[in-house]
Amino acid sequence: MRKSPHITSLGKVRPTFENDLGSVTVVDEKVLPILDGLSLKRVVLEPGAIREPQWNVNANQLAYVVSGTVLVSILGNADTFSSFVVRPGQMYHVESGAVYHIENIGPDRAELVLALRSERPRHFSVRDSFTAMTDAVLGNTFDLQASAFAAFDRSPAQQIVRRTGPADVTPTAKLPNAKLFDIESQAPVLTYSYGDARMARHQFWAALDDISMYSLRVRESGMREPHWHPVTAEMGYVAKGHARMRVLDPDLSLDEYLLGPGDLYFVPRAFPHHIEVIGDDEIHFLIFFDQPMPADIGYRATATAFSREVLAATFAIPERELPQFPFTPIDPLFVPRVNPRDPVGK
Repeated sequence: MRKSPHITSLGKVRPTFENDLGSVTVVDEKVLPILDGLSLKRVVLEPGAIREPQWNVNANQLAYVVSGTVLVSILGNADTFSSFVVRPGQMYHVESGAVYHIENIGPDRAELVLALRSERPRHFSVRDSFTAMTDAVLGNTFDLQASAFAAFDRSPAQQIVRRTGPADVTPTAKLPNAKLFDIESQAPVLTYSYGDARMARHQFWAALDDISMYSLRVRESGMREPHWHPVTAEMGYVAKGHARMRVLDPDLSLDEYLLGPGDLYFVPRAFPHHIEVIGDDEIHFLIFFDQPMPADIGYRATATAFSREVLAATFAIPERELPQFPFTPIDPLFVPRVNPRDPVGK
């Protein structure tokens, strides 16, 4: 298959930062130019590693923990503070401008997928912001002598640093928190024998105001119905499995591509597309949207909305030759596979 403008693989993207403690890989519009209003980062932290305190300049952030156990601390607007433990299958939200850190507090490697509400996210680190000021200014800020800051290393921040000593996890860090959402323990909002959907959106998580995420699992016996999102773009990350996706662009060019673990795709708002499993295993998608309450229009409801006379004229065939479309007032998200899978192109 030809190279697609809609897809890239994080396995082929060089990390923006990497050391023996972990890595940060960024897919923004420089990597995937079609991105608009969304981008993605993958952060890997070895045991005892800390993603240094920093803040996003121009983007709210929505994160999903793929593996490992991390401690997240956030200092937000008006000095509101929260600290909580995040485990696999859980999510957290960080507002733009809020300073936060991520710390691997478990015995295993931690992997996180972070969606940001900008195609070109920018950030500041606490280290760089402090060392931008003189020793005298820092001393005045903290009621100390300038000499108290003489030992500061003023080289650029390292992004991932090593913790010395045990992690400082207060008992309250294990309590429920408004910025924490346990999406995978949620009962699926939609469930069929061939797929299910769990949803992190404003309806269920009040912290979200311009971003959301669906955790979708589709089995070989089903398919994501062809559809489009009238007012939201879609950015998907493949956590597990293999699939085929087809997207129609406004110039009528057709883009079809295969997806595997670690792949990321982007579909602009209102572009029709569909997803189906390739192989015998289910596929698990993390699908991020640039709206707090995403919705779509599917092909099934579209065929119900218009009269058979209109559809016959549209497809230039006699009405008697039209298929008997099932009456569908609300699109089902998933549909069963009743036909053999089309051959997979190379």
